[in-house]
Amino acid sequence: MTDTIADTIDRLAGLDQGNPTFTTRHEREKVAVATQACEDLLLGDTLATDLTQAERLVLASEQARVSGVNVLQAVYRARALALDTAALTPELRTLLNQPGAQTGNARMDAMLHFVRTLALNPAESDQAALLAIPAAGLSLNDTVLLAQLIGFVAYQARLLVGVQAMNDLGGVAEAPAAEPVAAAPFVHPANLPAPGEPLRRNGFTSETLGWKAWLEVLNPETATPEQQHVLEVSHPKAKTMDFYLVLARQPQVLLERSQAFNAIMYAPGGLSRAEREVAATAVSRSNGCVYCASVHAQRFEQLAKRNDVMAQMFDDPDTAGTNARERAIIQASLVLTRAPGSFGKQHLQPLRDAGLSDLEILDMLHSAALFGWANRLMLNLGIEIYTP
Repeated sequence: MTDTIADTIDRLAGLDQGNPTFTTRHEREKVAVATQACEDLLLGDTLATDLTQAERLVLASEQARVSGVNVLQAVYRARALALDTAALTPELRTLLNQPGAQTGNARMDAMLHFVRTLALNPAESDQAALLAIPAAGLSLNDTVLLAQLIGFVAYQARLLVGVQAMNDLGGVAEAPAAEPVAAAPFVHPANLPAPGEPLRRNGFTSETLGWKAWLEVLNPETATPEQQHVLEVSHPKAKTMDFYLVLARQPQVLLERSQAFNAIMYAPGGLSRAEREVAATAVSRSNGCVYCASVHAQRFEQLAKRNDVMAQMFDDPDTAGTNARERAIIQASLVLTRAPGSFGKQHLQPLRDAGLSDLEILDMLHSAALFGWANRLMLNLGIEIYTP
């Protein structure tokens, strides 16, 4: 089992082996392991990169600060300050000691703008903000590394406050399963297309979209053996998809992220696959990620054979949900997305009131936090495209 001292989420949330939330969290051991592995890689000292460990820690601390997750900010700040004196340049010390400062260094200030914008409002960044980073001196590979770092910290910060809220709410013994009650037959709303047909509302859609990278992608024919391997194991069509061809510039990071993604979205038991898609779509709708919303609205339709809640979310996520479970999942996902610093047990109570088990609540938190990462990659490394 994951060591509680080495595991950042456990440590900062105050979990130990006698704690019900610890027990629930480690029912998803693959997620816990993958999450810590991503942190160790992105913020450790093993990657071959010109983006120094000190710079990455300072940027992670700044993103946590802007996100309002002070406990995570403090950890990364302390780790940066503990580095060798030569590693922490005067401009990095300024950033740690003067929150919100600029440095006058074009390279660092371009990265800071990216971090501060993406912390809470990823749709407000654009192609120009991305391209300003390599223009200021970062390599394309390190620009992808920065994007992955920002996505990970967004995920980690939201997962941390979610787990802390679970701990504050307190674990409960699972209630015995109720006798099944015959559900009323589903009647599809007359104003909506049938599931499987394109749902288009308010600029969002369930259609299959393409995605075009703003950075030069890898040529799979000339990629390194490590990059080719990661492409082969990532997705059956990875060698023809810009998303994977740009992320494979950092093959180790892509591999670790894929481990986390698969463990969260496809683990058996717990929250249903369809309800995980509800959380993913709620986050994507809130963040303005048309591509991710399209993918996960479509997957929900395939699983649930309906699209009514997707139409509601496309129209207005703040009022969406066809039943108490969906409403609780959507509302918790929205608060976690928009204001992680204010997320607390009061946002989880409706989930418990709606009948979700502790494992189901954790699965919802995992899915919502994960799409804080996914949306930031999709929104800020490229753009969705409509294909015939």
